[in-house]
Amino acid sequence: MFSRRLPFVVAGVVLAVLLSVVLASRSHEGAPTSSGCPVTALTCAPGQADPPDSTAPAPTTEPPALGGTNAPGLHRDPPTTAKATERPKAAPGAKPSTGTTTAAAAVTSGFPDASTTGPRLSMKPHQTGALTVKTDGTVISRWDITGSLDIYANNVTVIDSRITSDNWWGINLRSGFSGLRVLHTAITAVPGKGPDNGGVDYGVSNMGTSSIEVGWCDISVFGNSLSMGQGNLHDNFVHDITPFRNQGGEWQHTDPVISDGGNTGELIIRHNTLLNNTPVDQGASGSIGLFADTGAVKNVTVDGNLLAGGAYALYAGGKGSSGIKVSNNVFSTKFHPNSGGYGAVTAWDPAGAGNEWSNNRMSDGRIVTPQADR
Repeated sequence: MFSRRLPFVVAGVVLAVLLSVVLASRSHEGAPTSSGCPVTALTCAPGQADPPDSTAPAPTTEPPALGGTNAPGLHRDPPTTAKATERPKAAPGAKPSTGTTTAAAAVTSGFPDASTTGPRLSMKPHQTGALTVKTDGTVISRWDITGSLDIYANNVTVIDSRITSDNWWGINLRSGFSGLRVLHTAITAVPGKGPDNGGVDYGVSNMGTSSIEVGWCDISVFGNSLSMGQGNLHDNFVHDITPFRNQGGEWQHTDPVISDGGNTGELIIRHNTLLNNTPVDQGASGSIGLFADTGAVKNVTVDGNLLAGGAYALYAGGKGSSGIKVSNNVFSTKFHPNSGGYGAVTAWDPAGAGNEWSNNRMSDGRIVTPQADR
């Protein structure tokens, strides 16, 4: 009698085991649980275990486009022949400050810093070199990357990772692709090891016309740390930019955030710490540089940021700009008494349609009044 029932007992045990495996796998989907922190979580509760390492994207032997080649959607001169872009000049006779650090510069409470940005979880080393990502939906999580990411895919997420690059960029999204998210990631380079005469140009670069998100990231060394016409840049800490002479022999312009104009979407720059420590005579442009190099600047929100450094801390788009909303920013005296070497802001067009300026002040409490474009 027992021998006849044995197959049914065994089958029942196997079914129970399979169900437990399925339920366990589903328990890691969606919101964080008390025992684990999913790779997609933006915040992890204290005591949560690290998620499993992400699956490696398939490597490719196809080399990315580097200096000397204009990649699709990249509206810049080739890095090997680029000439420094003309920036708005200071008033005749004006001299930049020699730099200072004042007591007011310490008023940075509540702004992003090293303790609130970068990876939250342990990472595994990955010697990727110049890695090209071509699979839609790739998630790179908890990677400590020596190399760079060149993305020809949609909806790629880089989270809780670190990138140490010796390429033209740390992360680059190619034209025609969308949905890139870079969250809780540190992006840096080794000074003197980059391809641009030892320098490195772009921390995160968006070559195309789609919006990307960069949030809670710690970015350093790169001359133009966040380079794009459209995107959502929030809660980032950009600092310790390394000046360098480019392959043209000129000091490379430096900007924690730079947009060349001609954008097709909205650029949101909200609640970031953007520090340009580069001396004015070594290429410093701004903390935020909105330049009409490839077209009019439009639809940019600059709200609630801490700005310091550059020739001017903010280049505000110039004549013909529209939809530029600048509000609730603090212009720090960390590097210069007036935030930038020549002042806090320039290239502001008060007559631009939809341009708004409100509640912007120095870290010592002075009200910041924009200097109109000339």
